[in-house]
Amino acid sequence: MITHENFATEPWQLRETALDLDVLAQSESVFALSNGLLGWRGNLDEGEPHGLPGCYLNGVYETHPLPYAEAGYGYPESGQTAINVTDGKVIRLLVDDHPFDLRYGELLSHERVLDYRSGVLSRSAEWSTPSGRTVRLTSHRIVSLAQRAVAAISYTVEAVNGPATVAVQSELVANEQLPAASGDPRMAAAIDSALLPEEHYAHGTRLRLVHCTATSGQRVAVAADHIVEGPAGTAWAAESEPDVARLTVTATLEPGQRLELVKFVTYGWSAQRSLPAVRDQVEGGLAGARTTGWQGLLDAQRACLDEFWACADVEVEGDEEVQQAVRFALFHLYQAAARNERRAIPAKGLTGTGYDGHAFWDTESFVLPVLTHTAPYTVASALAWRHSTLASALERAGQLGLGGAAFPWRTINGAECSGYWPAGTVAFHVNADIAAAVERYVFATDDREFYRGPGLDLLVHTARLWRSLGHFDADGVFHIDGVTGPDEYSAIARDNLYTNAMARRNLLAAADAVSRHPDRAPDLGVSAEEIADWRNTAAQMAIPYNQRLQVHEQAAGFTDQEPWDFDATSEDQYPLLLHFPYFDLYRKQVVKQADLVLAMFTCPDEFTAEEKVRNFAYYEPLTVRDSSLSACCQAVLAAETGHLRLAWAYTREAALMDLDDLEHNTRDGLHMASLAGTWIALVQGLGGLRRFRPVPAARLQDQPSGGPQAEEPEAPVRFAPRLPTSLTRLAFNVRVRERLIRVDIGQATARYTLMSGGPVTVMHHGAPVGLTVGAPTDLSIPPAPDSPEPRQPKGRAPGT
Repeated sequence: MITHENFATEPWQLRETALDLDVLAQSESVFALSNGLLGWRGNLDEGEPHGLPGCYLNGVYETHPLPYAEAGYGYPESGQTAINVTDGKVIRLLVDDHPFDLRYGELLSHERVLDYRSGVLSRSAEWSTPSGRTVRLTSHRIVSLAQRAVAAISYTVEAVNGPATVAVQSELVANEQLPAASGDPRMAAAIDSALLPEEHYAHGTRLRLVHCTATSGQRVAVAADHIVEGPAGTAWAAESEPDVARLTVTATLEPGQRLELVKFVTYGWSAQRSLPAVRDQVEGGLAGARTTGWQGLLDAQRACLDEFWACADVEVEGDEEVQQAVRFALFHLYQAAARNERRAIPAKGLTGTGYDGHAFWDTESFVLPVLTHTAPYTVASALAWRHSTLASALERAGQLGLGGAAFPWRTINGAECSGYWPAGTVAFHVNADIAAAVERYVFATDDREFYRGPGLDLLVHTARLWRSLGHFDADGVFHIDGVTGPDEYSAIARDNLYTNAMARRNLLAAADAVSRHPDRAPDLGVSAEEIADWRNTAAQMAIPYNQRLQVHEQAAGFTDQEPWDFDATSEDQYPLLLHFPYFDLYRKQVVKQADLVLAMFTCPDEFTAEEKVRNFAYYEPLTVRDSSLSACCQAVLAAETGHLRLAWAYTREAALMDLDDLEHNTRDGLHMASLAGTWIALVQGLGGLRRFRPVPAARLQDQPSGGPQAEEPEAPVRFAPRLPTSLTRLAFNVRVRERLIRVDIGQATARYTLMSGGPVTVMHHGAPVGLTVGAPTDLSIPPAPDSPEPRQPKGRAPGT
C-alpha cells in the first residue's frame, strides 16, 4: 500500500490521498480500528462499495461441521469461524435523492488518514451528483480504547455549490452480504445469515438490534444513539425491522451550511446471559458514551495512546518507509490487545476473517514478546485466556492418550478445529510456546501472583505432555517422535529440534516454578519424583546434529533427505503448498518458514556462535518464506551472524508484509505476527536484545506477601546492537522489571539510558553495564564478524 501512488509515507500516520477501488479491500484492513474486544474494518462510511464488510467481536463465532473423506479417531468434528456481526458503522447519504456512491457522479477529492497518536480514522471527500450538485463530507471514527464496547463516528455534510436536500441514514445492519469465498485455504469460511433475529427497536434517536447465532448459541446486542445538529427544519425519524435499524435525518442546506451527526455505538455479547441482560448492557454502555461525549472519547483515546507510545515508540533514521511501518505495526498490535480481557489475540486480530479468525501459536511466539516489553498488562490477559481453555486442553490430551494438556493448533474457544492433523494435531510445540510466554512474562514483570496461579498451572500441565509424548532409548536419550515443528513443509518428524529444545525449556521452567511454590505442588499433584524426572528428561533431550556437515538438523535425518529442485520451480509456483502435494514437500529438504533458525533465536544458549553461523548458512538456501512468520526470524539471525545487509532486507520484508501486500492476502486482514516481526527484527535483530537467561531456582525463592524480595538477577537483558550502513540511527525502549531502559544506536556507538526504576545492569556485547537514572552510558560497537553472505533459493531472496 505505501508503494501505491495514492499512499503517502509519513512517520505518524497512514494517508490515502485518492481512492482506488482496486485496492479497496486491502485499505479496509490497514485502516481497521479495534480495541481487542471490538473491531471495525476500514469500510467506507456508506457501506458500499466494499471489499469485505466487517465488524467483529472477540470470541463471537459460529460453528460448522468439518467434513472428512474418511473419518479417523481424534479428528475434530467442528470448526469455528469468526463472523461479521451487526455493523454499526454504516452511515448512508443521499443528495437530492442521489445516493452517495463513489462509483457514480464525480468524486472531486477523497482522503483518508489513520493517525497512530490519536487513534482516529478521518475521511474527507468532495462529490458531485450526476446532476452537478456538490457536497463536502467529513467523518472521524474511533473504536474506544478506554470504554470497552464503545465506538463512535462524527459525520458532517456541507453544501458547496448550491442548495441541496440531504438525507443521512445511520444504520445498524445485520447479516450483510459477504463476497464469495476464495479457494485459498487461508480465507475464512463464509457463513451466510449467521445471526438469527431476536429483537429490534427504534425510537427517537436510539436504535437497537439483538441477534443470536444459530449453533454456537451466542447472543449479540448492538445499540446506537445520536446527536444531531443542523439548520432550521432539520428532522429525523427512526424505524427498525429484524436485520436493520435506521435513523434518517433530513435537511435542506444552503451553501456553507452543515448537517452534523455524532453516532455512539455499543455492543454486548454473551453465551450465557439472557436477552434482557444483554439488552440492558448495551443501553448502559450507550448512556456512558453519551455522558462522556464525543470530545471526551477523543481525549481518552489520546491519553491511552500517549501512555503507550511513551514506552513503545521505535525511531528509525535512514528509511522513512520502515519508520512508518514500525509505528503502524505497533499501533495495530496495541489495538489487537488493549482490551482483550481474557480473550484470544487472533492471527489477523479483529481486522478481517482470514484464517477464520483463529488464534495460533503466533500469539505466544511473536505477538506477546513485543507486548511484554511495551504493554505487559495485555500479556497477562492473553495468557489468562489460554489458562481459561486449560480444561479443553486437558480433555484433548486425554483423547489423544497423552498426559498433561494438549493445546490446540488453531482455535477460537479453546477446542482444536484444524481439520488437517499432520500440521495441526501433532504441532505439539504450541505447548512449549505457551510455557515460554509465561516464563518471559513473569521474568519481565515479576508478576508473582500470576506466576503462582495461572502461570504455574500452565507450566505444569504443558510439561506433563512431553514426558508422555516422548520416550527414552536404550542409551538413555529422550526422543519425541511423530511431531510437526514450525516448518509446515516437514511433518510427522522425529526429534524436531525446535520442539525438543523448547520442550526442554518447558520442563525446566515447570520444575523451577514448582520448586519456588512448593505449597502448590499438592494441588497440582506434583511430587519430588516428577520434578526430578522433568529435570532428567530435559538433560537427556535429543538434539539432532549432523557430524559430517557440522550443522544441527531441523529434525532427525532431515539433512539426508533429497533437496528440493529449486531450479525447476518457477516464481509463480510460490507458495508451494498451493502448487505441490504435501507428501512431496514432506520428503524433501525445503523449509516453509524459519524452524531451526527460530530455535537459535528462542533458545540461543543451546548453540555456540560458530554453530549459529554454520546453521544459518545451511538453512538459508532451503527456506522459501511461504509464511509471513519467517522474515523477522531470519532477520534476527542474519544480524547476529554479521550479515547486516541481509538482516535489513528481511527487516523491510517483515515491515512491509501488509503495507505492501507482499503475500497478496492483506485483503483478509493484517498479519499480527508479521507486524510484531517488525519490532522483533529491529529490536531483537539490529538491537540485539535477547531473551533472559533462566535464573536458578535457589536464587528466586517465593516470598510471602510483604516479605523480603528475591535477589535480582545481575543482568536481566542483553544487547548486541549493530546497524546496517543504510541506517544512521535506531532508538527504542524496553520495559523490564519496573524499569524503562532506552537504547539509542548509531553506526559506531550505542547509548544506554535508564529512564525510570532502580539501578540495573545490562549486557553490551558480552560486557556488563551498570545503569542509574539520569546517567546515560555511551559504548562503542564492535565490528560485525566477517563471513560470506548465504544465498537463498532461486527467486526467493528478500526484496525480489
